[in-house]
Amino acid sequence: MTKLTTAIATSFFLFILWIIYLANSGSDSLFFDFVRSIPYGDKIGHFFLFGTLTLTVVVATRFRSFTVGWLNIYYGGALVALFVLGEEISQVFIPFRTFDLADLTADSFGILVAIGVAYLIRKYSVKISDKSAENSSV
Repeated sequence: MTKLTTAIATSFFLFILWIIYLANSGSDSLFFDFVRSIPYGDKIGHFFLFGTLTLTVVVATRFRSFTVGWLNIYYGGALVALFVLGEEISQVFIPFRTFDLADLTADSFGILVAIGVAYLIRKYSVKISDKSAENSSV
């Protein structure tokens, strides 16, 4: 299962890198045309792209986390957040791009929602594992 989730996370990350390349080079694509055809499509795209990336990376890293004070932080969520911050800030220096705080906000909401979903998946899967262990030992 770990190899599959790692492959999915890596593939999705490469897909996002391809989208960033197209945007940075000023290229047009059917993907961008589709996003532009939807009201708030750009923000919805940011939310789902980086939310999905976060969820896949958190699962691929097997929900590993570290603690800062009282806050438990998934490594996958932190890595995606750092990547997003760097990518959004880099747009200031790229001729075909413009920094947009609303994009960063949509990215952040996607990351936070994905972390919440990951937490629920982890919590639910632990309960299932505990119950199956109890049933098998009886």
